[in-house]
Amino acid sequence: MSTLRGSGVEVGPLAFGAAGIGNLYTEVGEERAYEAVQAAWDSGIRYFDTAPHYGLGLSERRLGAALREHPRAAYTVSTKVGRLLEPAGTGGDDLANGFAVPATHRRVWDFSADGVRRSLEDSLERLGLDRVDVVYLHDPDDHAEQALREAAPALEKLRSQGVVGAIGAGMNQAGMLTRFVRETDVDVVLCAGRYTLLDQRALDELLPAAADRGVSMVVGGAFNSGLLADPRPDATYDYAAAPAELLDRALRMKALAERHGTTLRAAALAFCGAHPAVASVLVGARSAAEVRDCAEQFAATVPPAFWQQLKDADLLPAHAPVPVEEPS
Repeated sequence: MSTLRGSGVEVGPLAFGAAGIGNLYTEVGEERAYEAVQAAWDSGIRYFDTAPHYGLGLSERRLGAALREHPRAAYTVSTKVGRLLEPAGTGGDDLANGFAVPATHRRVWDFSADGVRRSLEDSLERLGLDRVDVVYLHDPDDHAEQALREAAPALEKLRSQGVVGAIGAGMNQAGMLTRFVRETDVDVVLCAGRYTLLDQRALDELLPAAADRGVSMVVGGAFNSGLLADPRPDATYDYAAAPAELLDRALRMKALAERHGTTLRAAALAFCGAHPAVASVLVGARSAAEVRDCAEQFAATVPPAFWQQLKDADLLPAHAPVPVEEPS
């Protein structure tokens, strides 16, 4: 377990991302969603991440219902603020935003102090929990100044009042997260897709800044939305068709992994967790089978020779940290 900065909030090395059980792209039944959360618990996962954005609150409702069977002190939950859910009642679905749910609500961007408080109150009601442990500012890409000027101080106040244990920001980019690390008092940043075997943009500035300030990092998107899980011509990279050059790189990595008796999935997860500033690797799953596979791959040992050959083939920067083999 790792403690997020000085917050006292603990997270395990592998975390469960609950976007999938919010019907990301395709519907997931209630029982299947429940079984995915329980499989995560049975696999030893104790950190669970969700957000109002995921299925217009469906992810929060399902995750909270499944976790209420377990002692509250035994797990860590994070959710996010920045999008308020306002009733819409317009009919149709939410697939334009990526979720196979009825469009009963609309998302309203709000990084004001009042918006932060309202969002957290609504999340607690959907989760059915008395508290969340971590709150992230969610995707403030187009709202940077308000998020830095109003939302971040509001989270700091909630933390000082003991309402939440740790605060941070979660984004699909490294540049603005570096600003949050340097300009605010966050405990943790969640960086999705920018620290993987195919994209190390977080390595240049974000990770060094986090290490310098003692800020923890949670890495999401280890598979870059699919390409590193199963590289094939129809695979996706960051939720779009994978470019030919990246598909070729992924296939070369997969072949190298197999020559060393491991899998590309295991290597992708191990790489994300190897940097000393990384506290947890967040994996999204929509079924018990996917959860168990991720847990098994994460626990697998990737031979040191694989990492060296990856660097020798210019498939990974020479200065990128890789797992160190534990002495026997």
